[in-house]
Amino acid sequence: MRAVVIHKHGGPEVLTLESHWPTPTAGPGEIVVRVKACALNFLDIFTREGMPGEPTPLPHITGGDVAGVVAQVGPGVTRPAVGTRVVLNPNWGCGVCEYCREGQTPRCLHGHMLGELDPGGLAEYVKCPAAQAITIPDFYPFENAACLPVAFGTAWRMVVTHSRIRPNDTVLVLGAGGGVAIAAIQIAKLQGARVIATASTDEKLERAKRFGADKLINYARDTDWDVTTRKLTGKRGVDVVIETVGETTWERSIRALGKGGRLVTCGATSGPIGETDIRVVFWKQISIIGSTMSSNAEFHDVMRELFRGRLRAIVDTVMPLKDGVEAQRRLAEGKQFGKIVLTP
Repeated sequence: MRAVVIHKHGGPEVLTLESHWPTPTAGPGEIVVRVKACALNFLDIFTREGMPGEPTPLPHITGGDVAGVVAQVGPGVTRPAVGTRVVLNPNWGCGVCEYCREGQTPRCLHGHMLGELDPGGLAEYVKCPAAQAITIPDFYPFENAACLPVAFGTAWRMVVTHSRIRPNDTVLVLGAGGGVAIAAIQIAKLQGARVIATASTDEKLERAKRFGADKLINYARDTDWDVTTRKLTGKRGVDVVIETVGETTWERSIRALGKGGRLVTCGATSGPIGETDIRVVFWKQISIIGSTMSSNAEFHDVMRELFRGRLRAIVDTVMPLKDGVEAQRRLAEGKQFGKIVLTP
């Protein structure tokens, strides 16, 4: 099969398009999916560059957001059948640790992730447990389905499970051009919240408004956006911050919170070390919550809302697999609004 392969860590130039890479074979309880579309995430970049403490088996294929058609089923698999259109939950657990027994697979002690520790979908075929597949309705495009797993699964866990948003809460969503942020805006509105969105351009902000953002802040012009946020809330501060940016926004994100506020973070695209004034944390009695991916139950919940049309996937660009280097460069530059999708 054709696949975009990493043989060593480094910049986009280490990506190589292989024409005759081994096609995976389904083992017991597994399926092989013919990839129709695979969306990019910053995890693809971090894995390509090499993450401290997270050794990646090399050579490796990244790509966690996969939609396609079941091409092969392994022993013991009764569903999905060969020919079924599916989208994959890329994160699964060992099945035996204390967290897996509680259904909290994102906390698994020995977890799996397509494209990070397990070969991903930037290829013509990918293998995973059959339980990770959800059937895609016939009317739903593969390119849209590929935008869903990481962004919407992660955002659902952040907004619904961890933030515990109530109707009329005010939520600040940072970086409203990325996939998780766009999903979080929509999910927060679905929960009845008022949403303030930040982005680096007016164009991104106008698009965020179309997806439900009530107030908009261009942080490239308004560098004191935390002060502006507090003014927009009558100096009260927001109830929740959805933080995906990291180092450059961390201190102001904490200051934007009101008493008893919750900061939920899933990313550090601008850097991993954020300055924290501990006095603000205890004076305001705020909570800082880490979040990653989603459980199978959460994944099914958000997919149901998407297929009902209550949430919308956003495709920025569709590119052929052979343009994987250019696609990752576009993602790293932050020029996209929504997801960059590659098709074999």
